[in-house]
Amino acid sequence: MSDLSAEDAKLVTLARAARARTRAAEGAAVRDSDGRTYAACTVALDTVELTALQLAVAMALASGVKGLEAAAVVTESTSADVNVVRHFAGANIPVVLALGTGEVRDVVHT
Repeated sequence: MSDLSAEDAKLVTLARAARARTRAAEGAAVRDSDGRTYAACTVALDTVELTALQLAVAMALASGVKGLEAAAVVTESTSADVNVVRHFAGANIPVVLALGTGEVRDVVHT
């Protein structure tokens, strides 16, 4: 995580912790325009399925957030759906994609 800013590295750490705590497929964290962070994990129930990133954005929205600065997703998958960030926060928001070890695989922009 050395190439990341300290704030983005914190998002990866929060996403890893959310994933590890629940043994979920993914963990995610977002940082709002005021610097507050929200972390979540995948929800996979019979009647409801949310990606970790969808839930993290929903938690931020429920707190009254007006915008997002960045996000991180920890997953073993080779990609992550960043549409929820794009729809809420617009274009050019960085989303860090990392493995469960914290190793950064990529940084994509909405």
